Amino acid sequence: MIKISCVIITYNEEKNIQQCLESILKVADEVILVDSYSQDKTVALAQNMGARIFYKKFMGFGDQKAFAVEQASYDWIISIDADEILSEELTASILAIKNNPQADGYYINILTNYCGKWIKHCGWYPKHKLRLLNKNKGHINRNKVHEGFEMNNAPHSLAHLDGDLLHHSYNTISEHSRKIQLYTELAAKHYAENGISISLLKIIFGPRWTFFYHYIIRKGFLDGYWGYVLCKNISYESFIKYTKIRLYARQYKKTGVVA
Repeated sequence: MIKISCVIITYNEEKNIQQCLESILKVADEVILVDSYSQDKTVALAQNMGARIFYKKFMGFGDQKAFAVEQASYDWIISIDADEILSEELTASILAIKNNPQADGYYINILTNYCGKWIKHCGWYPKHKLRLLNKNKGHINRNKVHEGFEMNNAPHSLAHLDGDLLHHSYNTISEHSRKIQLYTELAAKHYAENGISISLLKIIFGPRWTFFYHYIIRKGFLDGYWGYVLCKNISYESFIKYTKIRLYARQYKKTGVVA
């Protein structure tokens, strides 16, 4: 039977961390929690539940997760966020493969709750992400935002697990707005530092296409009122990101730094 290390990064997650750990400890043999110096009870709650705690100044999601993986005792790693819990079906799927894994990495489906509504369309479901793998066969990329596992170039096999990872990240519109500002800031700086800019035409028409794609093509209208709100916010996020990329790219070209 394989043993699994779970890696989680946190900052002020006291409202989520207990439920998250109760869920993941059904399948994980250890929990590695890397905290960015939370100001609440996150660390105390996690310690009481047996998590191994490490501290690291936040320099981007990828760096935090990669550091967490480096602390893991076991080869098999599952990566989750503090606002995610395993469905019963997913728990059973992971327990089953612990006895005899048939692949080097496993995709897990993410089901997101948006302001109380489970989103089944909008391009958000099904959303398969590589979240469980043998670290000898893959690694965490170091993207500042939207980090994730990637397999190495060596031969490997992949499979999908049944069940959903239940994501409770967006409880209010205000919470989503704060995350839009954080994610777009990190993404824009990353693109600018890599010499990527955005045209004015993309800033004008890109968000319109984004809304059409998520609301019409990916059938966001089937998720009702909250589907519409979500698709508008996805469109707004693209507008903010493109605008910041253009701003920071010009700044980087002139000064060599992004403030």
